[in-house]
This record gives sequence, C-alpha cells and structure tokens, in this order.
Amino acid sequence: MPDTVSLAGVTLAGGASLRMGRDKATLPFPGTDGSDATTMVERVVGVLAQRCDPVLVMAAQGQPLPELRARVIRDELRGLGPLPATGRALRVAAEAGARFAFVCAVDMPFLTVELIEYLTRRAVETGAEVVLPWDGQDHYLAAVYRTDLADRVDALVASGERKMRAFVDASDAQRIVTADSRSLTNVNTADELRALAQLRV
Repeated sequence: MPDTVSLAGVTLAGGASLRMGRDKATLPFPGTDGSDATTMVERVVGVLAQRCDPVLVMAAQGQPLPELRARVIRDELRGLGPLPATGRALRVAAEAGARFAFVCAVDMPFLTVELIEYLTRRAVETGAEVVLPWDGQDHYLAAVYRTDLADRVDALVASGERKMRAFVDASDAQRIVTADSRSLTNVNTADELRALAQLRV
C-alpha cells in the first residue's frame, strides 16, 4: 500500500524570491480553514508531516525561519538554484531510509496530502524514477523522486547544470495529467498573494 512506502518530504525554501521582493518562506498567509495566519514554510511543512518522514527544509545560509517540526539543511553556496539543493535533499533522505522523496516549492499554500499520496502511488505503480504532475506545464517542484538519484544530480551539477528540467530529462520520468491545478498553485508576486487570500475556504 502507498501509505507504507517510505517517503521523505522536502521543501525548497532558500530561493531569492526576486519577483516577490521578499523571502517567501516567512510570508504570512491566512489559514485556509479559518485558522490564524501562518507562514508559508509552516503551512507546507505541516502538510508534508502528515505523510512524510523525514521532513527536510532546504534553506539559505542565515535565512531566518520559525521553529519547525522538520530538519533544516542550509545551502552550502548561494544562488545555485533548486537542483543542487534537491540532490542534497535526496541524499539525506536516502540515508534516512526513504525510498522516495516528494520535493516541492515553499510557496504552495494549497498543497494537499492527497496530491502527495496520488503521485507516490503512481511512482510505485509505474516504477518510474520521477513522477510529476502536468496541467499544461511540468511541475518539477511538486514531484516524487527516487532518492537513489542523488549521484545523477551531483553529476549534472558538476557539469554546470542548474535546472530541474535537465534532471528530469535525464531520468525515467512519468508525467501525470491532472486537472487539480489549485493544489499546484505557486505564489510569485504580492498581487497573487492578495488574490489567493480572497479564495480561502
């Protein structure tokens, strides 16, 4: 059964957030169930913790974060993009005994356990190295990756690659068509955040 599959949860929280103009991880977002506001990183970690063990937060050096029920791992170098952080997270997850890792961005206020479980189930059923949702575009940072791919990431990074697309293209990837775009929503600007805040349910 999928809920017995060892699955780590990883959120990449150390991005520069240039379009937002501030750190997304500590951005306050109204509770989607009428609860008090929380930070983006607390929201995402809370969802991951319902299914994943361990939960890893990949953060920048010196980046302030609230107290989290997760292991925080700091970037060794700044400005290298999500690929090196993903590779490091996969290695830590593998060392912790997880066969798969769900890797996501920190700016996903509507992330659900159901999405994580669905993608994990498809990873088990298909045997693919990577399972990612597709709703007109690939969602590299809302996908399930096999943790034994860390060496492949390291090789790509050593060759100068920084984009997740290159990693997925170099892997046996299964794209899952989904109409559930809400759970894949990212927040990139202050205007988007204000609009999403009006959609709380």
